[in-house]
Parts: sequence; C-alpha cells; structure tokens
Amino acid sequence: MRAIITGDIINSQETDSENWLPKLKELLGKWGKTPSDWEVYRGDEFQLKCSIDGVFWKALSIKSLIKQFENLDVRIAIGIGEEQYSSEKITESNGTAYVNSGRLLNEIKNEGKTFAIKTPNEGINADFNILFKWSSLDFDSWTVAVSEIVHLLMMDKNLTQDDLAKKLNISQSSVSQRIKRANFDLILETDYYFRKKIAEL
Repeated sequence: MRAIITGDIINSQETDSENWLPKLKELLGKWGKTPSDWEVYRGDEFQLKCSIDGVFWKALSIKSLIKQFENLDVRIAIGIGEEQYSSEKITESNGTAYVNSGRLLNEIKNEGKTFAIKTPNEGINADFNILFKWSSLDFDSWTVAVSEIVHLLMMDKNLTQDDLAKKLNISQSSVSQRIKRANFDLILETDYYFRKKIAEL
C-alpha cells in the first residue's frame, strides 16, 4: 500500500509564487527526491508519494506551511492504494493510489472542500471524510500566526513553548494562546487515531 497526496494551491494567482514555491519545494524535499517522490507541476499543483501511516501528518504540514502566506490555502486529496508502475517521474507513475488521489482532487474542487481521502475501504473512507469535514472547519480558519506555530510543532514536536517564543520573538503566553487556538492537542489525537485506523487496511 502506498499513499499519494495530490494538491493544488488556492488563490495562487493572487500571490507571487516566489514567496511560497521555494518553501513548498524545500518541505517536499525533506521527504524524498524530485521528480521520483514528489513534483510541482502546472505552477501550483503538486504530488507527493509517502508511507500511509505518515500521510495525515505530512498533509497538515503542507497545509500549515501554505497558510502562513496571506490569502493562500491548499486543497489536499489523499489517495491510498497500490502502485502498479513506478516511473522516474511521480506524475508518470500509476496505480490505484494515484487514480484515487487524482480523481479525488477533482471531486473536492467541484464540491468546494479542501481535505479528503480515498482508500480501497468504503467504511474507512466514510469515517475519515466525516472527521476531515469537521477538522477542515478548523484548519481552513487558521490565521497566519496560528499556522506558523502549527508548522513549527509539526516539524519538531519536541519544541517547548520557550523555544517557540524565542524563534518567533513573542511572549510565552502568546505562544500558549496560539497553540490553544490551533487545538494542537486535538491534532495529535487525530494523527494517532488516523495511524491506528489506517493500519486496518
């Protein structure tokens, strides 16, 4: 089983890509090599291949990165399935994981959603997508400041509030407030639930 994230940047035309594109490529580069493991194409679309247990965490890491840029957001479609053909370029690879992810992105674009998953198990799909509908109400409303905190914690869960305060040059109480607004404890619980449930596939 393989996980494929297919995504596109919302409102990309309204922001200079020189601001966000290098950061996105840097993040994807931490998880693999381009163009075999990830690729950015058509200017504002991207695809990433990763393990199924870590895909929710990576998807939220991308979300929290992009939301740090004013007026930008990202649509993310997670496809779980097989990889029948692995090319030197991820965009030329094939299998049910790729089909599930690519088709799902088109579906959520038409439905106005920003976060969804498709696996071979319809029961798991139903459970996760209800969860993601609720979660997206929170994720989609992250401010730039909250996104910044979330992203730093997703990159390093061991950072203390003092570490974050020094990095961002703000007070420890401001850090605490932002972590609460982000519901970061709930993100950790959701990731734990996701990893446990996805292992049932």
